[in-house]
Amino acid sequence: MSMTAKATEQDIVLEARDVHRSFQLLRNRVHVLRGVDLAVGRGEAVSIMGASGAGKSTLLHVLGGLDRPTRGAVRIEEHDLFGMSAARRTEFRSRSIGFVFQAYHLLPELDVLENVLLPAMRHMNWVGQAGRYRAKAADLLEQVGLKERAAHRPMELSGGEQQRVALARALMNDPQIVLADEPTGNLDSETGEMILNHLFALTRDRGHTLILVTHNEAVAERCDRTLHMLDGRIGEAGALPAP
Repeated sequence: MSMTAKATEQDIVLEARDVHRSFQLLRNRVHVLRGVDLAVGRGEAVSIMGASGAGKSTLLHVLGGLDRPTRGAVRIEEHDLFGMSAARRTEFRSRSIGFVFQAYHLLPELDVLENVLLPAMRHMNWVGQAGRYRAKAADLLEQVGLKERAAHRPMELSGGEQQRVALARALMNDPQIVLADEPTGNLDSETGEMILNHLFALTRDRGHTLILVTHNEAVAERCDRTLHMLDGRIGEAGALPAP
């Protein structure tokens, strides 16, 4: 499903309005995001491209509630992400948003299954539901081809295997939105292609909305729509934002 200018409010799962983000660097104020407007449809896959320093990762962090904008608003369905308390936002983020980063961010002291379980641990009733959640984590590992590695530690896995664990972890809570920031940036082309196949197949099969930051045009073309960032502003493919 591609998002169009005629999309109804019911189609929109994530919306950003006039989002700015700036940082103080010594005596200088650095403006990274300069008024981003964005609407993403339910089940849509959107890629964000742009040169290094254009603001892509910063935007993804703001959309996911990991970083607060200097100005502007982000809504996920009826929820105002930055109108919440920090504690409520953390709770909401853990249930509604899955993250896949270039670095895998697996906890080395936990085994693979435990790493996948992490997003659910704050919600689960261990007495009555631990078995169900462990079975779900095992099923996700099977879907990314790592069922036999469930008891291994991250350091025993290759980079591609670790990223597949990170993908399974991102999907553990059946999030509305999956945010992926250069998820194949640390991988060779063959391994990266396998990761992307899993990412697109699993998010589409489950109806997740996907927002993917990438430098690779071939990867971007696999999405429903491509946005380009330039100097902290965003525009559709073929129409770069005005300076």
